[in-house]
Amino acid sequence: MGIEWRRALPAAPLVLALLAATGCESTPAARPKPGAAAPSTSVARVCDAPAAGPATAPAGAVTVDPSVVGDLAAKTESSPPRTTFWLRPGRHLLEPDEYAQVVPKEGNRYLGAPGAVLDGRKTNQYAFGGTARDVVVRHLTVRGFVAPHDEGVVNHDMADGWVIEHATIQDNSGAGLMAGARQRVRASCLRRNGQYGMNAYKTGDSIRGLVVEGNEITGNNTDDWERRQPGCGCTGGIKFWAVDGADIRGNWVHDNRGAGLWADNNNNDFLIEGNVLEANDGAALIYETSYNAVVRDNTIRRNNWVEGRRYAQDGDDFPYATLYVSESGGEPRLRARTDKVEIHRNLLEDNWSGITLWENADRFCNSPANTSTGYCTLLVKDTARCARPAIAAAPLLADCRWRTQRVDIHDNRFVLDKSVVDCTALCDRMAVLANEGTSPDWSPYLGGQVAEAVTLGQHNRWHDNVYVGSWTFVARDPGRVVDVRRWQGAPYRQDAGSTFRTRDGG
Repeated sequence: MGIEWRRALPAAPLVLALLAATGCESTPAARPKPGAAAPSTSVARVCDAPAAGPATAPAGAVTVDPSVVGDLAAKTESSPPRTTFWLRPGRHLLEPDEYAQVVPKEGNRYLGAPGAVLDGRKTNQYAFGGTARDVVVRHLTVRGFVAPHDEGVVNHDMADGWVIEHATIQDNSGAGLMAGARQRVRASCLRRNGQYGMNAYKTGDSIRGLVVEGNEITGNNTDDWERRQPGCGCTGGIKFWAVDGADIRGNWVHDNRGAGLWADNNNNDFLIEGNVLEANDGAALIYETSYNAVVRDNTIRRNNWVEGRRYAQDGDDFPYATLYVSESGGEPRLRARTDKVEIHRNLLEDNWSGITLWENADRFCNSPANTSTGYCTLLVKDTARCARPAIAAAPLLADCRWRTQRVDIHDNRFVLDKSVVDCTALCDRMAVLANEGTSPDWSPYLGGQVAEAVTLGQHNRWHDNVYVGSWTFVARDPGRVVDVRRWQGAPYRQDAGSTFRTRDGG
């Protein structure tokens, strides 16, 4: 369950005009002309100016008293499904037991008055749990809960159909939120949580129809889990795992320790649009062992300075990227809004390197190098089938591995000023590459065949982009660094129709 950069190492823009109901600051912007400068945006600045909840109880609502410890949980238990609860201003507490929590009933609505806070006081693990569907949490601050590693505070049990709007979920351990199918997270502040702002993972199932819109996601992974568990691949602003259909739009994802957004393992059908991804310690976006995505109209700036610099200082020449596509690509056999990974109309400015397309020759179903242990591709349900002799022939030869294929990178603007990034080398790269296949000894992918395929034979293309600054390109393996002329020439033939200049002329 984690990234592998090259061996199992540790692991914009059109902001859509959101509905008035989201209440976040956002303005639409004109679409850029192909290859032209990307549009400017406003961002969802919701953490410091959250929308206020209702100052008086809505008609028919049950009022919750902050002076009574456990009042919210008790009134939830004694009320019927589809009850609306209004939390008065003040600090609401649960009973002082680590497992004390609110267990909603189907259709319950929880509305916070201005200044209403549900505080776990570093004692309670979970705020809202249980399996009830279609629960709504609005205008409420949830803080001070201590969920264990990989678990979450709100919607702890990953129930379906929840709506979290205008909420502030901050200063908790673990993840601020878990996710279920049809979950909507809008205009909320996910800030300074110990592991993730949200862990979009559902035990034993995929998550279908997730919407994350107009949120501010900042300062997460305060517990620095990669330092505590090197190689865990368990950090960042949001982690997505086996999500089938997601709209991630209009969010401000910034200053997270680790990656901003990380889709890891059998995700499919993502739209990542109109976000501002900036100043994250690691990559702005990782799309790993996943399928079919549209990444467009995002502003991506000043990302990967911490992690990229750290690897460079250690003498590592792998092209650690700001937008990293690892064993992921388009797959027409899966139902989605696209059959490619299309990355277009984005502005990438002053990041540590650009886009890397990577495929690990030793990573496939049933291989010890598969860091998603026990999982197989969405094309093969039984991992045990991916073994000799069947894996050496079609269709398993192709279907037992996650392939970086059908990635279309076009009409983006890549701007790099090395004086801003404070670097002289290894921060200026685009790359498409793989390693030599070496293990296990029964692997049908030994040698350089995967490197040749990802570089030349799997329909991965850059074209019609604008480059400003000094850029270099890596093709086939980390040691093969080429200039623009060789990148555009045979055999790579990349960036047809693109323009290159050393200074920004607008």
